[in-house]
Formats: sequence, structure tokens, C-alpha cells
Amino acid sequence: MPHGTQPRLSREAKARARADRSRAAQQTRGSRSEARESELRESQSDESKTDEAQPDPEAATTLLRPPRHTRRPARRQRTSKAVVAGRTLIALVSTLVLVGTGAAWRVYDHAVKGVITSNAISDGPKSVGKDQNILVMGLDSRKDEHGNPLPKAMYDALHAGDNDNGGMNSNVLMLIHIPGDGSKSTAISIPRDDYVTLDPAACGDDLCKGKIKEAYGRTYGAVLGKQAEGDPDAETKARDAGRKAELKTVSKFLGDIPIDHFVEITMAAFFEIAEQVQPITVCLNENTRDSFSGAKFVKGQQQINASQAMSFVRQRRDPDESLNFTDMDRTRRQQAFVVSLLSKLKSSGTLSSPSTLMGLLKVAQANMAVDSGLDLGKFAGQASSLTGGGLTLYTLPVKDFKTIDGEDTSIVDLDLIHSYVKSVLYPPKPGAPTTSASATPTTTNIPSASGVTANVVNSSGKNGLGGNLEKALAGRGFTQGEAITGSARSSSTLLYGSGAQAAATALAGQLGLTATESSSISSQSIQLTVGTELASSSSITGMVGNSSDDSSSPTSTTPPPPPVSATNAGTTAPAPTDMSSMKGSGIPCVK
Repeated sequence: MPHGTQPRLSREAKARARADRSRAAQQTRGSRSEARESELRESQSDESKTDEAQPDPEAATTLLRPPRHTRRPARRQRTSKAVVAGRTLIALVSTLVLVGTGAAWRVYDHAVKGVITSNAISDGPKSVGKDQNILVMGLDSRKDEHGNPLPKAMYDALHAGDNDNGGMNSNVLMLIHIPGDGSKSTAISIPRDDYVTLDPAACGDDLCKGKIKEAYGRTYGAVLGKQAEGDPDAETKARDAGRKAELKTVSKFLGDIPIDHFVEITMAAFFEIAEQVQPITVCLNENTRDSFSGAKFVKGQQQINASQAMSFVRQRRDPDESLNFTDMDRTRRQQAFVVSLLSKLKSSGTLSSPSTLMGLLKVAQANMAVDSGLDLGKFAGQASSLTGGGLTLYTLPVKDFKTIDGEDTSIVDLDLIHSYVKSVLYPPKPGAPTTSASATPTTTNIPSASGVTANVVNSSGKNGLGGNLEKALAGRGFTQGEAITGSARSSSTLLYGSGAQAAATALAGQLGLTATESSSISSQSIQLTVGTELASSSSITGMVGNSSDDSSSPTSTTPPPPPVSATNAGTTAPAPTDMSSMKGSGIPCVK
């Protein structure tokens, strides 16, 4: 073939060549089009952010601009306590924004298919009527809900280590109550270090106490360790077990409050949401700074970006000791940020942007899990009212701070907690009769009890019940014996030794038990073993009242004091022992 002459192609080869050239041209045009669209979106985004970030010269705000240089600073080493990273924000923002923006879920409900669902709550008690109680759990995890590590850039921005750090504790616990009658909703934040009785699943099926956040992590670790190596469902089984234990622990702690649904959120969600909607206006009552969190803010309103938001929500220190920062102040700071964020979403038209909504939904897909019974589309119709100010946020009080087994814990008054929770979730209807906060113990003397020693084995899981029963039995004529804690059980028994039959039979009749003679019991003695069923019966509550936890103060019979506003400043600012409240609208100013 002469040089420069093209080879002769068959008709079929020519057709294939034309098709190949056509496809290549289409791909090139598509790539160029996508590149142009990407550039346009970036340009529009930059212009939007630039316009939005300009401070209003007539407004009393200070814009905290991000640094000029984009080089990322070296990551500082931090203790686990300093790297809380706004877990309450993960919970509230993700629930109220990712779920509560009804428009988002109605328009993009196909995105719901990517959210993980769980059956962990299927067997629990439910609220009456159309009321809904939803527990939000924010995990101390450096991975997404699918178990995947986060991008390195996110770890750098969060200053939270990497996927080897963190754990599975529920560092955020917040109960959201949505009344079925359409009245104002309530969010109750539970301090993560409250020292309580944990669900037996977190204690090797025994009774134990610990920080309320630990029920999830302890159970998760125990169940995961028992799974067969290579089991593809091991992670799912362990997480569901952890969820069940945390749900039961919280329900019991709040006074057997039913939990209808749960939303579980990972650590990354907050930062990604803040990136979507920055800058955000916040407000503080004092100038403040903190080298641990990187916080440096001024008194009054100011705008902050996503990185500054991380410092804003996790600060719990200040060189000025007179400010007396605590974990409760950090919780209120986080709540204030959520309210400010919701105010912006409502007023700025952010939720009218399809790209922003899709971005928020993608965050939900990677960082959120819900129970299988929660209909997100239906829930959105109710929850959308939360972004309109139809929400009040509360922070539960603590009684004292105490170091137990080397850990910082918060000691609580259980009776006061139960009274507060009942009053804010189920306030009395107008004209309804009022009742005391707890039952008043009754006394019925047993003449044959004189000279008989009563010993109590508390196997109910209600700490403090054994000692209270000893005192109550002494009031009925018995000689006070010993109260010990036994292994958890549901049934109860009443055993007696020689010479104590009459007294044991009389007491058994009052408690609905059968008295049984036992050679293991000393003469002129009885042994009452109280299980979970009897502990909750009217016969026991009528005898000792509503028994307290070891970590609580004596039973209160008066209504709890009114909550203190979370926005109070100076000497009127809420103390750790105060129940605080915050309106879910505007730009709240906090410590």
C-alpha cells in the first residue's frame, strides 16, 4: 500500500468508527457542560456566601471572618473531654433540620431510603393517643452510620482524632415530646454524666450503676465481643443491643416515660450541616475565650462559620473563673446555637434551595439511623412546626458533682427529675385536680412483729429501696435488720425462721405474697426478697412511698421550682442545680 494511503475499511467497520466518534463527541460535550455547570454553581455559591457574609452596618453584630490563608493549621492533641465536638448539635440540628424540615422530606422523600432503620424499639411501651416521644442519641463515634471512616479533611476540621478515636457512648441524650393535640413541643436535654442505674444488658445481666451515656457503649462492646468472627451482621446486632439498653435506661431514669421512636446521629453531621448554612448569627452575654476549644468570642451578636461553630458549641472553660462554666452551660450554648440555626433556616430562604436541601439529605443518609416504626414523611408534617418557634428546650438539673471510680459524675435527685419531666411533658389540664409529687407512706402495725428481725434483699434494681423498706418495717413493729442488694429478678419471696410465722404471715398478706418457712433463716427472723414486679406494686409504694435512688435526695412532696431562663446573665444565670428553659425562636443570648 502506497505511503500515506489509508487502509480500506469494510462497511461494518466504517459504521463502528462513526458510532465511536459520535459517542466520544457526546462525552466531550457532556464533560464540558458539567464543568461549566460546576463552575457556575461554585461561582453562585461563592457570590451567595460573600453577599451573605457582609455585616449589616446598622446591626449590632460582629462578623468573625475565617482566616485569609487556607493552609490548615497543625492539629492539636486534645483529651477526650475537650473533644466533645457539639454532640447536642448533632442531635438537635440533625433531627430538627434533616427531619423537621417538612419541605425537604416531601420533595426529596426518595432520600429516606438511604437512612438506616432498626428494630431496637419494637417491644417497648408506647405513648397514649397521638403523642410522640422521640429520643435523640448522639454517638461519640468518628465514623458514619455505615461504619465508614470520615474524610481526613473532616477529621482535621473537627480536631477529633480519626476513626480510631471516640467510641459508642451516647454523649447526647435528648427527649423530644410532640403532643398529639398540636400544642408546643418540648425538648429535654439529659446531662451525659448523670450517675444512674443502667439497664442489666450493660452490666453483664446484673445490676450496676454508671454514667447514663454508657448504657449504649457497654452493651455494644459486650455483644460485639460475642459475635462469630466474620459475621457480616455483627455490627448491626451490637448496635441494636446498645440502642435497646440506652432506651430502657433513659426511660427508667425519666420515670418510666414511654419512648415511641429514636433518632441516632453520628458526630460528623453537625459540621456538615453548619457548612451548608454558614454563617450563623449567635449571641453571648460576656466576652469569652478558651484555648482548649479555640473559642474566642465577644459579648453580643456575631456571625460565625462552621469551624468557629465547633468551638462555640464545645466550650466549657474560660480563664475567668467567675464565669463558672459547667457541662450544663455547654448544653445551653449548644441549644442556643440550634435555635439560632433554625431561625436562619426559616428567615433566609435557605430551605428553598434544592441544592442545599439535597446536601442536607445526603448528610442524613450517611449519619443518621432511626427506628423502623418512624415514618419520616409523616413525622415531617408534625416536626416542621418546630422550626417556627413551636418548641421549648429544657436542661435537667444536677444535685452535685462527684468523682466515682476516677470518673467525673453528676449526682441527681431522681424524684425531682421525675417531677420536672412529668410537669413539662404532661402538664395538668385546666381545672384538673392536683396531686402530690409522690405517695405518702402508710403505716399498719403488726403486733406479732415485736421481737422479730426483718432483713431485706433488694433485687429490684431500685437503689435505696432496701433501706427504705427496713425503716418502713421497723415502723410496723419489726426489729430493723440488714438490707443487702441481690441479683436482679422479677419474682419476690418471704421466708421466715422458727418463731416468726405469725409475723411473716401477716406481712405476706399485706404484700400479696406467701410466707414460707426456711431452715436457712435464723429464728425470730424473716427475709423479704423484693423483685422488680413487687417493687412497682401499690403495696410497696404504699409502704415506703416512691423510693429514691442512692444518688438522689429524699422524696419531695412539693411541686418543683419553676425553671430558670437559660438566657439570664450574671448573678441570675442558671446554676447547675437549676432546671433551665429556652424559647425555640430568635437569637438567644447565653453564657
